[in-house]
Amino acid sequence: MEPAAAQRSAEAALSRHAWGDVFAILSEADRQHPLGPEDLERLALAAHLTGRDPASDDLWTRAHHAWLTRGDVPRAVRCVFWLGLDLVLAGEWARCAGWTARARRLLDTGPPDTVEEGYLLALEGLRSYFAGDMAHTRAVAEQALVFATRFKDPDLTVFAMVCIGESLIRLGRAQDGVLLLDEAMVAVTAGEASPIVSGLAYCAVIAACHEAFDLRRAREWTAELSRWCAAQQELVPYRGICLAHRVEVMRLHGDWDDALDEADRACRWMRSTPAAQSADAAYYQLGELHRLRGETERAQAAYREASRLGHTAQPGLALSLLAAGDTGAAARAIHTALDASGDGITRCRILPAYVEIMLAAGELEEARTASEELAAIAEAVTSPLLSAVSGQARGAVLLASGEARGAQAVLGHAVATFRDLDAPYEAARTRLLIGLSCRESGDDITARLEIEAATAVFRELGAVPDLLRAEELVLKAANRAAGLLTAREREVLRHVAVGKSNRAVADDLFLSEKTVARHISNIFAKLGVSSRSAATAYAHQHGLV
Repeated sequence: MEPAAAQRSAEAALSRHAWGDVFAILSEADRQHPLGPEDLERLALAAHLTGRDPASDDLWTRAHHAWLTRGDVPRAVRCVFWLGLDLVLAGEWARCAGWTARARRLLDTGPPDTVEEGYLLALEGLRSYFAGDMAHTRAVAEQALVFATRFKDPDLTVFAMVCIGESLIRLGRAQDGVLLLDEAMVAVTAGEASPIVSGLAYCAVIAACHEAFDLRRAREWTAELSRWCAAQQELVPYRGICLAHRVEVMRLHGDWDDALDEADRACRWMRSTPAAQSADAAYYQLGELHRLRGETERAQAAYREASRLGHTAQPGLALSLLAAGDTGAAARAIHTALDASGDGITRCRILPAYVEIMLAAGELEEARTASEELAAIAEAVTSPLLSAVSGQARGAVLLASGEARGAQAVLGHAVATFRDLDAPYEAARTRLLIGLSCRESGDDITARLEIEAATAVFRELGAVPDLLRAEELVLKAANRAAGLLTAREREVLRHVAVGKSNRAVADDLFLSEKTVARHISNIFAKLGVSSRSAATAYAHQHGLV
């Protein structure tokens, strides 16, 4: 294909966002006639977006040298920025530092005051972010934003704002941070930013929402990311930690089958990359899905792989031990995890499981202390999701302490929040606790309604361990209700429940009407009801008919 024809074909593929076609067309053209710097940049972009990272690095390097040959230092430095992004995300810090130093020297000898000064600051901010220096990240990203504003550069604007927003969240200013991220995403959703910056921004925002426990925003931006990915033909699923966070969002919203498929794809893809980017987090989410479905061996295998790759296996592993009946091992594991956790945000990811396991182990005071710590963190973070999780833990402690009515109020608020967030599994687990608290306070009718509602959700999701527990509670309730009545009283109740009069019941059972009336009076007293309709409702709700 002639160079001009290849360029037209490549431009047509670019307009369709057909990145695999762009890569194939320009790669073939490059084999026939070495590409110029503009087309090398397009080929590098296509290589990046189709997951060909080594090729992308080589192409950005060639484009850099091609621009230097033409004497265009700013464009050569811009290529260093894109190359530096790949290197930072791959964890190749030394190479990134070397290239950044070269770019700085070139700018010092090139034309003054260019937007590329801001790009190098943005790259420095990204390196500081991954090094954990949030104050420096914010400072240099704000300097980069000045350049972006002056030169009206959309890519640099988005990149700098995302860096500032993420650093603010890590610095404890979550509300300011997420608002800045929302502003940055306006440019992304309007199509003003390049594909690489758009993909990174989506991932960064989803990760930041995870950090801030902002489930509503996380779901919204995850949906936007999915739409954006669908519009980019042959795009490798957008990379890094955002894949694992996407799985987590899907799991929280009850999309377990899709989440399992996504987690499996994420693990396979991330393990296939040279740096195995964030495969540890993806394996942890895979373990969580298997645990919730009762697939203990698969869950523990995934947790082990996550741990091998550097991710903590907790609290999922401890909860899987608890589900397997090894309460002692679960307690020891969760103690270790909590002792090893540092800041409050890290601890609040462990504390809910800690409360659950301590209650199962009969350590009520430890559970109470942990629930109080969780409540304090939730109040400081002001996240609806964390507030609901905290309420669920506190309600469980109150129930275990014999304060059933107090538990109902706390749990009711939590389940309302979970519903508002569309978190069906957590809402069902909370309703199960409400059912138990109602039973403790003597309200068997409401208890059965709550437990049955939770059971239906567990069945729909495939939450086998929770389903078995809920069904066992329903069976116990039926047995308990049946145990209140004699065999003859149960027989009379079954006839009353289908609408028969005392005379009809007497005829069917060969009893006198007086005897039937006495049985019905005893049934009312034992069940705590005052009418035939209430007795009928109780019989249906407790499986007595």
